[in-house]
Amino acid sequence: MTAALYCLRAGKKTILLEKAAFGGQIADSPLVENIPSIKSISGNEYAALLFDQISELGVDFDMDDVRAVSREDDHFTVQGQYGTYESKTVIIANGCRHRKLAIPGEDIYLGKGVSYCAVCDGAFYQGRDVIVIGDGNSAISYARSLSDICSSVTVATLFDRFYGEENAAKALLNKKNVKVIHNVSASAFLGDEELRKVRFKSKDGNEFDLDASGCFIAIGHIPDNQRFEGLVRLDGNGFILVDENMMAATEGVYAAGDTRAKKIRQVTTAEGDGAVAALSAIDYLNRLEAA
Repeated sequence: MTAALYCLRAGKKTILLEKAAFGGQIADSPLVENIPSIKSISGNEYAALLFDQISELGVDFDMDDVRAVSREDDHFTVQGQYGTYESKTVIIANGCRHRKLAIPGEDIYLGKGVSYCAVCDGAFYQGRDVIVIGDGNSAISYARSLSDICSSVTVATLFDRFYGEENAAKALLNKKNVKVIHNVSASAFLGDEELRKVRFKSKDGNEFDLDASGCFIAIGHIPDNQRFEGLVRLDGNGFILVDENMMAATEGVYAAGDTRAKKIRQVTTAEGDGAVAALSAIDYLNRLEAA
């Protein structure tokens, strides 16, 4: 949406394609406190504000799942599940998808106790005991939000510490109904028609079960870029390689945000990428028009 904002302000006709919800990963964050000038806001609220901004500027948008992008002469064809779109330039800002634990019961209890989104599903577990698996900012944010509505929250981390923001971790640890267990890995989800327990294994090999009505998994994200392989180069982990102008391997194709190879993945760095990608695409379009 940041890329769309810059393109629209430059007077370029812009179509925004989204397969799920505008805002991507940030829309799943119950609490965002690292955006300059905004002390605290939910990710969903922030995404809505940005969408309102680009809507007022006249963005053309469609709900579609992009399946492939191809170049034909001086234009690109974007093939979606429901429609086909033509453009002079393409900015890929599709983020990542949730990383799974890949353990027994994960798929069986998805939507029946297992979730990857506290914002989406947290309200279903009001007054109940839940577990959060993860040690980064998303896990910390999930646990803080859930602690306000759940009877208890147990946070399970793979290592001996949190890897998120220090202040956020301290705020979490101050919650009286939050318990943290370090150096454990989940090995199975157990239950009947719904989730009842999560089995963990400690580093010394001992297994134990924790009762829980819900378990929220926040262990990071993985890219989903195979559909663009004909136009971009991917690193060993599947992220798109770009130059400092966010241009990918094909002229006229740009990538921004968590979808690209980078070290720091934050809402502010994603916005910065979007701005750079848009300005680069605008320059590319202007050069095409002048040719």
